[in-house]
Amino acid sequence: MKLGIGALALVASLVASGAWAQDGERRPFCPDRPGKGDSTCVIDPGVVQVEVGLFDGFEQEDDATRIEGWSVGSVTVRYGIGPRTEVQAGVSIATREEATDRATGVTDKAEGISDLFLAMRHSLINPDGEPFGLALTLFGTVPTGGDEVRASGIEAGIALPMAFDTGTEWSLGVSPFVEAIRDADGEGSHAAYSLVVGTDRGFGDWTLGAEIWISLDDDPLGSTTQSTFDLIAVWSPPSMPDAQLDFGLNFGLNDDSPDVEFGVGLARRF
Repeated sequence: MKLGIGALALVASLVASGAWAQDGERRPFCPDRPGKGDSTCVIDPGVVQVEVGLFDGFEQEDDATRIEGWSVGSVTVRYGIGPRTEVQAGVSIATREEATDRATGVTDKAEGISDLFLAMRHSLINPDGEPFGLALTLFGTVPTGGDEVRASGIEAGIALPMAFDTGTEWSLGVSPFVEAIRDADGEGSHAAYSLVVGTDRGFGDWTLGAEIWISLDDDPLGSTTQSTFDLIAVWSPPSMPDAQLDFGLNFGLNDDSPDVEFGVGLARRF
């Protein structure tokens, strides 16, 4: 399978370059992965950083329907274009979603390459995110994906992530988002709002954390509120100062949210 071979080759290239030297002039390694919150960190000018979701999946069911989905090879490339500014581009190589009617057993499937994600982040205060960080991120998606999964038009949004020094070993991050997304019927656009509040702490080679995510989708056909409690774990030993392996496990807090989401990924700075 070509996708599997490509993913293995990517993992091998990330892991094989193990002699990653610490560059004292660089800012601390600061991936966006994992978690739903946006970061206040901006990577250094001229630096490329690649972040890969190796596998992400979710399940959600109620009395009438069971929905399962996954994505493989969600690749985001970040590039520093100035002392306080970076640009990003991302795409999921393969996505699939299945909705099964529990009464009839009939299943509807949608699969294909995702839409193209584009973003620009500008640091307003402290581009390394410490001790207090504030940034502005403009982002959007272009409907370039497969016919079954693409949006009916361009979607865009803005985020204002904040990072706080709590005076303890625990960090605190807050990320509000406002987006204009396509209506469910594809005829227009509407507003959606979300908020992520998270904390994490280092434990040797590991960083462990948790987030609360709340999202309001104000679609004209019916507004929906989702909320999840998310757990994250990141492994980044001193021998690999420019790389990490991460894991995420999310639990739905209401009926409109996925019951469980899970994922594993990598990040590497070049």
